[in-house]
Amino acid sequence: MADEVAKARAASPKKDTVFGKILRKEISAVILHEDEKCIAFEDGNPQAPIHFLVIPRKPIPSLFEAEEEDTELLGHLLMTAKIVAKKRGLDNGYRLVVNTGKDGAQSVYHLHIHVLGGRQMRWPPG
Repeated sequence: MADEVAKARAASPKKDTVFGKILRKEISAVILHEDEKCIAFEDGNPQAPIHFLVIPRKPIPSLFEAEEEDTELLGHLLMTAKIVAKKRGLDNGYRLVVNTGKDGAQSVYHLHIHVLGGRQMRWPPG
């Protein structure tokens, strides 16, 4: 946990991120879903037996910067998370997480939804 906090404190919004490189196919990732608006891929540092990310192709740094015009896209990301979770067999449930800003432990400034499942989640989360 402390490592994630340290990463978030050290992160800064910048135009190019590891997710941008994945979108451009400069870095490989296990792609689970791809369409004109988003992609879903396995998390490189999984925190649950099933842990994948859903990211928009549009480079929105964080939820702070999402605009009214992004409403449909944000809904599409959630529906994509649902579709991929179903394909991955997460029929008993899963958790969605959107880290936003330093206090939200955001370490990559490209909006992304974490989908975690395959085990019982605990509460409170953090």
